[in-house]
Amino acid sequence: MDILYWIIVAAMFVIAFAGLVFPIIPSVVFIIAGFVLYGFFFTFAHYSYMFWIVEGIFTAALFAADYVANLLGVKRFGGSRAAVWGSTAGLLIGPFVIPVAGIILGPFIGALLGEMLVHKKDIKTALKIGAGSLIGFLTGALAKSVIQLIMIGYFLYTVLH
Repeated sequence: MDILYWIIVAAMFVIAFAGLVFPIIPSVVFIIAGFVLYGFFFTFAHYSYMFWIVEGIFTAALFAADYVANLLGVKRFGGSRAAVWGSTAGLLIGPFVIPVAGIILGPFIGALLGEMLVHKKDIKTALKIGAGSLIGFLTGALAKSVIQLIMIGYFLYTVLH
């Protein structure tokens, strides 16, 4: 049964990484679910207060990384809050409208439309801001993947030592 339990815990972590590509999947929920399932399947004895504090800090960092990377990507290329909101909407809607490419095109198109519709920017400027949004999204996904790896690594260190 131990192998089955570890497979279930690992599946939670794999689903969390899928959340980097499909933002509708709440990555942090699946990482924490992996921790809790390990506790139910094996023991919660490995988890100290420090474990939960460290993981809580990383959880906050996951939320911040997504928002900050998108904001900086848009702002660096001259975008406004309309572009940030458009990018966020495109990130959530894009994968459903355009199944595979929507994860990349959604934030780009959302930022572009946000700038063109709200601030009446010309197409060249809006394209530049859309590119900034895409760069921000990709940077955020990279930062979140590193944070998730650290969270899982700290979990494994905690339970295996």
